[in-house]
Amino acid sequence: MRSFTEKSVCILGRQPALGLAELESIYGAEHVRPLDGAALLDVPAEDINFKRLGGTIKTARILTEVPTTDWQNLANYLVEKVPPYVKDMDIGKFTLGLSLYGLNIPLKQIEACLLEIKKQVRQSGRPVRIVPNKAPSLNSAQVLHNKLTYKGAWELLFIKDGQRTLLAQTLFVQDIDAYAARDQARPARDARVGMLPPKLAQIILNLALGQMADGLEDKTKLRLLDPFCGSGVILQEALLAGYSVLGTDIEPKMVDYTKRNLQWLFEKQTNLEGNVVVEVADATSYKWPGFSTVASEVFLGRPLNSLPPPDKLKQIISDANLITKKFLKNLAPQLKPGRSLCLAVPAWRKSNGQLIHLPLIDQLTDMGYNYSDLKYVRREELIYFRENQVVARQLLRLEKQ
Repeated sequence: MRSFTEKSVCILGRQPALGLAELESIYGAEHVRPLDGAALLDVPAEDINFKRLGGTIKTARILTEVPTTDWQNLANYLVEKVPPYVKDMDIGKFTLGLSLYGLNIPLKQIEACLLEIKKQVRQSGRPVRIVPNKAPSLNSAQVLHNKLTYKGAWELLFIKDGQRTLLAQTLFVQDIDAYAARDQARPARDARVGMLPPKLAQIILNLALGQMADGLEDKTKLRLLDPFCGSGVILQEALLAGYSVLGTDIEPKMVDYTKRNLQWLFEKQTNLEGNVVVEVADATSYKWPGFSTVASEVFLGRPLNSLPPPDKLKQIISDANLITKKFLKNLAPQLKPGRSLCLAVPAWRKSNGQLIHLPLIDQLTDMGYNYSDLKYVRREELIYFRENQVVARQLLRLEKQ
């Protein structure tokens, strides 16, 4: 059995199953071990392409393990180890933040530990500032605002793992401002047709591509197809990741939106190298030129604030099912056997949280597709939604037979 040596930890987002699925898809199950709300990797944190991960909030380098989960022992460990190390650092003022995962410790006790560290560091003659905890773990905004991934600052993480605790240092944190900028600042947006969050677009892209780019010197040789490109969010994220893109949509207005948004992206990011083709086409009948894989959010049906009467809901589901089914049948002969793809399809949430799925979910094998299942995440867990949202997105990670 292959030995697993944890080198890094990824703190997962609001729906951790999606982040875990993304990591497993990119690095392989043998390089990942799940924790509650996090994932251990035997990949060095410095080698993780963090900016391309939509489902990971923080990536940290594992420093050591402490063979206890007792808070007093953990606090004593930090008080003993941190001040002498900081004293010898080639910096001026030092800033320290602390986040706990899997450890339910009162904030006052966390504060007491940090204040004792601050006291001892100051006694060595070095100025120090601590970041106060509003919760056991600091959020992305706190880490970014306090520059805890810069020189002269640390965010230390204590992560419970069974009967031991891992100590890690954050190297990367999700840049919420950058995500907002490339979402809300795009010149062409239409809330009426729904807006795919860039983080989710990254997850869909990574589930589709998996390890296809491994060992490939020129990633632009991989061409990502989005047959329902909308305003171009998935194409945008694929270009930022270094790939070439092919996008189509049946609506001329949406194709125009995509072209405008990608032109804006190229003006903002002058180092992009991927080729771009965007055109009007019907995904149920079009024959696309050469492409490597498919990542797309298909037709989600009518936007809903609440579930309509059963007869109207039945018609909405039928319409979405028909379009997606025709598309999959059209796509099948154009895909090479073994080629993977990831689609976001609609699922409707009842008031009790149960989901109504597209009928075609049970017919995928007959259409020439198999599920490309993961080791750590069940296919039923690949659901993206927000509270009070009626139309959820179900991610289908498929493989051509």
